[in-house]
Amino acid sequence: MPKFLTIDIHTHILPEHIPDWKERFGYGGFVQLQHHKPCCANMILDDGKFFREIEDNCWSAEKRIHECDHHQIDVQVLSTVPVMFNYWTKPKDCLELSMFLNDHIAGIVQRFPKKFIGLGTLPLQAPDLAVKELERCKKIGLAGVQIGSHVNDWNLNAPNLFPVFQACQELGMAVFVHPWEMMGQEKMQRYWLPWLVGMPAETSLAICSMIFGGVFERLPNLRAAFAHGGGSFPSTIGRIEHGYNCRPDLTAVDNAVNPRNYLGKIWFDSLVHDKAMLDYLIQMAGANRVALGSDYPFPLGETVPGSLIKAMPYGEDVKELLLSGSALEWLNLKKDLFI
Repeated sequence: MPKFLTIDIHTHILPEHIPDWKERFGYGGFVQLQHHKPCCANMILDDGKFFREIEDNCWSAEKRIHECDHHQIDVQVLSTVPVMFNYWTKPKDCLELSMFLNDHIAGIVQRFPKKFIGLGTLPLQAPDLAVKELERCKKIGLAGVQIGSHVNDWNLNAPNLFPVFQACQELGMAVFVHPWEMMGQEKMQRYWLPWLVGMPAETSLAICSMIFGGVFERLPNLRAAFAHGGGSFPSTIGRIEHGYNCRPDLTAVDNAVNPRNYLGKIWFDSLVHDKAMLDYLIQMAGANRVALGSDYPFPLGETVPGSLIKAMPYGEDVKELLLSGSALEWLNLKKDLFI
């Protein structure tokens, strides 16, 4: 296969050392890193609850570059780990934490501009602060922001959030929507079901909320991408469209446009772990709306980033779109920046 520029739009990173936010803010619930052995750390909630173990590829830019070279990935798009959104915190505290994370990612991008692109995080529970931090993200060189599939009790159609999306469109900032705090997880205590069942449902919730809520209709130039191949949305678009057609009194109250009309206008990453599903996603959305995403460096991600795309029997034009062309359009960046 010819050597195409390869961009992974879905990778997560943390600073190696995180402040003691509980001590600073006076209340708990924040993530700490416990460096318990070389090149490894436990993510611990400061009530002592274990969240997950991570390796140094979750914080070391140099280790990431080494592994990217091994996997033939030219560029990674960096975003924080979703548990760090901290939408539950006091707004000004979340702003301070977001600024810390955003400055960290911006610093890595500045050190390695041909290897990394940065996405920020925002205190979305306070949209006015979120817009100000979005503006700062652009100033420090980030290409967009990663947001959660909901913000506390707000779904993404919430009127409170619209000014943030509007500012993203006006500033030309890309939006990456990632599931978090999965619905129904209290009923899914075994078998890793929040990650296997809840996450795909959360992403569909986010897409449907933005479609039915009229966000994409009111902001036609908003560039939004959704993690994990859009979750359960692609496989249920037929049901979603049928619901729109048979009960417009319930579904079309805020936007009278068929949900299927937005296919080709929103982006998806390629993280579907299945050849038939990737093929279906491309047929449904178009190759120019599917971009390589691996969820590096976590175990539910693609073990060898880009391997599924490279194994598919597509022509060179389609593979180039999947490996970098779609990503560049979503990010509004030029290929020449990375060559």
